[in-house]
Amino acid sequence: MHTRNYRLLFAFAFFLTINSHLFAQKGLGIFSNNEDVGKVDHKGSVQYDAATQQYTITGAGANIWGTHDEFHYAWRKLKGNFILQTRAAFIGKGVELHRKIGWMIRKSLDTSSAMVLATVHGDGLTSLQYRKTQAGETTQDTTLVRAPDMIQLERKGNQFIMSVAKFGDLYTKIQTENIDLGDEVYVGLFVCSHNKGVVEKAVFDNVRIIKPIKENFAPYREYIGSSIETMDVASGQRKLLYTDTGSLQAPNWTPDNKHLVYNTNRGLMYRFDLKTYKSEVINTGDVVRNNNDHVLSFDGKMLGLSSRVPEYNSIVYTVPVQGGIPKKITPTGPSYLHGFSPDGKFLVFTGGRNNNFDIYKVPVNGGQEIRLTTDTAIDDGPEYTPDGKYIYFNSVRTGRMQLWRMKPDGSSQSK
Repeated sequence: MHTRNYRLLFAFAFFLTINSHLFAQKGLGIFSNNEDVGKVDHKGSVQYDAATQQYTITGAGANIWGTHDEFHYAWRKLKGNFILQTRAAFIGKGVELHRKIGWMIRKSLDTSSAMVLATVHGDGLTSLQYRKTQAGETTQDTTLVRAPDMIQLERKGNQFIMSVAKFGDLYTKIQTENIDLGDEVYVGLFVCSHNKGVVEKAVFDNVRIIKPIKENFAPYREYIGSSIETMDVASGQRKLLYTDTGSLQAPNWTPDNKHLVYNTNRGLMYRFDLKTYKSEVINTGDVVRNNNDHVLSFDGKMLGLSSRVPEYNSIVYTVPVQGGIPKKITPTGPSYLHGFSPDGKFLVFTGGRNNNFDIYKVPVNGGQEIRLTTDTAIDDGPEYTPDGKYIYFNSVRTGRMQLWRMKPDGSSQSK
């Protein structure tokens, strides 16, 4: 995929994500319901903005501690293992130092239910709290991370793992064992004001509920679904656009920023409309075993394909971006396409020749291929810089995969 200065950076999630506009409940996004748990003096609320996929939650309640809890809860029921993710922040200075927000997993909606929560307090204290039995005392394990905005809570059987970080940092995690909440549980976001007479407010974005792969999962033979997402580079806010039961792969922006071009594990090419959120198949004739090594020309008029053929594994083709009859470019393989030259005259690809993988370029209309690298180690992933002065690629010639650069004629190779 060409590197350009787009406001949104494209991302993929290769797991089943229960977080799509396709499944959103009116006004509640991915959640089934919202309510106050325990005896609160001020009713809480949930507002879901479908355009930004953000949740704004208000809540009161004396505390989430001891033998019973009071808070506002946006929830849904889930079974089995899962991973919960969000970015969260209080709105306003607040009143109490120990107002709380985060993820919560409960056995029931009873105020004294057994539960586990990943919580951030108003003063920055962050802890994994849990009540192991109905009406039992609450315990917590704290982390050294103060006031994180990234909150993750994972269930693996009777094990619960909290991972927290400030946006851009690595997660720090703590965990607890042997908490039996049953198979089906309540899962959701919460706000507690820590003061009966006060209502607090928080905003949650990048909300994801992830079902991890099963044991003995067979990649590329089994599929659990995937998603198309965009992410604002400056703010980090993600937006889920589309989901599929198969594998969505290798998205490319069109230069007009109106579409994404991608392939699936089924071998076809698709055009995704960023305005209507609808996909349509791109006609590639009888070239229908395309893999994820495809790319758009810099002017957006041509689509380069890498498609599986029995005798060579992968061959390079080109086709007009609107679809048509593909033109075969490389007569032999395996050949995995990675980029057009900015002037549209060449294609650059990884070629497997004589049991060695090197970088090659070839005229855009076909012809003699030109070998650019000759090292015995694997060279892969070539792409032109937008000014056409260099080709960047990765190589293991030093013993580990590193980024290298060379001129378009293959000279001046350096890492």
